[in-house]
Amino acid sequence: MKLKPIKTKKDYLEAIKEIEKIWDASPKTPMGDKLDILSTLVDSYESTHIEILPPDPIEAILFRMDQLGLKKSLLA
Repeated sequence: MKLKPIKTKKDYLEAIKEIEKIWDASPKTPMGDKLDILSTLVDSYESTHIEILPPDPIEAILFRMDQLGLKKSLLA
């Protein structure tokens, strides 16, 4: 994939696919540099085109409890 600005959803999806392919690239290598650049481009696109809503507070608490292996009965 040629590096270019991400202007459309199609560009965005192509960049995501490329990131998935090179995800394990070592830092300070050409592929690592490419991963860094693509990640920066995707971050920029997402910050202006994709709204990320905060999680529902109750769902967030239940999710975190599940991660920690805690039971709902501990809330009582």
